[in-house]
Formats: sequence, structure tokens, C-alpha cells
Amino acid sequence: QVQLVESGGGLVQPGGSLNLSCVASENIFRVYAMGWYRQAPGKQRELVARIKNDGTIDYAESVKGRFTVSRDTAKKTMYLRMNSLKAEDTAVYYCNLRKSVAREFWGQGTQVTVSA
Repeated sequence: QVQLVESGGGLVQPGGSLNLSCVASENIFRVYAMGWYRQAPGKQRELVARIKNDGTIDYAESVKGRFTVSRDTAKKTMYLRMNSLKAEDTAVYYCNLRKSVAREFWGQGTQVTVSA
């Protein structure tokens, strides 16, 4: 069982920035993929950004150019830098680690609220 702990969420004004972190309980070097998802009230959970084991990075269209995902394997940590935040970015953000196509783990989530 992999434990994932997110941090860095909070309240920010529109146009502001936040940095999210996700620390894993074990090595993340050879995982199939690791990514950030979000779920807004009344909506389905959606992919925000993902790093695959081949180095490929995917972003949701709505965050391209504003968000940057990265990871530090030595620290077993994945990051999400969020710039130019909008009200529609408000959601609970979840860290996801996928060891294989059929085996994945989730963090408990961190709330991001963008409001004036």
C-alpha cells in the first residue's frame, strides 16, 4: 500500500499562484505514472496533469500554459505549480500514483479555493 500525502492547498485570489506537493511513502522512480486530478463540487474527478514513466507529460487543456507538473524522485515528491489561477480552478486536488495499468493509489486531497 502506497501512502500519498498532499499539501499546499489554500485560499488564493484570482491571478494568484499556489504550489502543491505530494509525498509518497515509497520510491516513485519506476512507477507507471504519477499525476494530479481535481474534483469540483457536483463534477466528476478530472485529470489535471500527469507524468508517465517514459517522461511524457499530459495536461488538461484548461490548465496548459498555467500549470506545471514536476517530480523529484530523490525526495519521492511530485509538485504542481499553479499560476494565473481562476475561480474555475477551485476544487479538491488529489495526487495519484499508478504502479501499473490496474493498480493505483490516491491521496486524501487538498482544497484549492480561488476567490476574491
